[in-house]
Amino acid sequence: MKSIAFVALLFCAIGFSSSNNLICNTPELDIPKEWVDMTHGCIGKMREQVLEELKASMQYMAMGAYFAKDVVNRPGVSEMFFKSASEERDHAIKLIHYLLMRGELTTNISDLIKRNLVPPVTTWENVVSAMKAALKLEADVTRKIRKVIEVCEHDTASNPSNNDYHLVDYLTGDFLEEQYHGQRDIAGKVSTLEKMMKDHGKLGEWLFDKKVQAGEL
Repeated sequence: MKSIAFVALLFCAIGFSSSNNLICNTPELDIPKEWVDMTHGCIGKMREQVLEELKASMQYMAMGAYFAKDVVNRPGVSEMFFKSASEERDHAIKLIHYLLMRGELTTNISDLIKRNLVPPVTTWENVVSAMKAALKLEADVTRKIRKVIEVCEHDTASNPSNNDYHLVDYLTGDFLEEQYHGQRDIAGKVSTLEKMMKDHGKLGEWLFDKKVQAGEL
């Protein structure tokens, strides 16, 4: 072990002493830019949406953690919210991949993902209140996705005749489709849970959680 440590220190010393000579200069590549054609307004809205998806992911993660607490103990609901957190994070990754595919994510990358994304709410009165908050969150994300579509379809500030058909089709077919199905699913769960709690109170919430955990809801 001493010999290994000595060799490691020796390499570090050599690297430090010759660090001024180990400079790698990469020449600027002459790549045509005609294929990079997204407008500034559209790029800006896409970058904003990445952050919105991550904010939603953090909020869902807070929900999952809260209902996983031993004093709350709603494992089915907790797992449902953790799954939603993963889905929102995946949405952010998809948007990043799209920007990379279009050759647009080349500057200000450090500003793309903000640090300290703290969820605004970390406790809930019951599962119903959390589910209603989740539905409002999804509706808010949906509105912002539609705003991205509007800007990318008619970014007149950058180009009066602009219409990014491919991106608009991608957001409409993939993102909005999932958003609308998700909203309907949450609304249905809220309706079912409120009816169960009206008849059975906290026992109804417990039964609802068991059904969610078993994949019956």
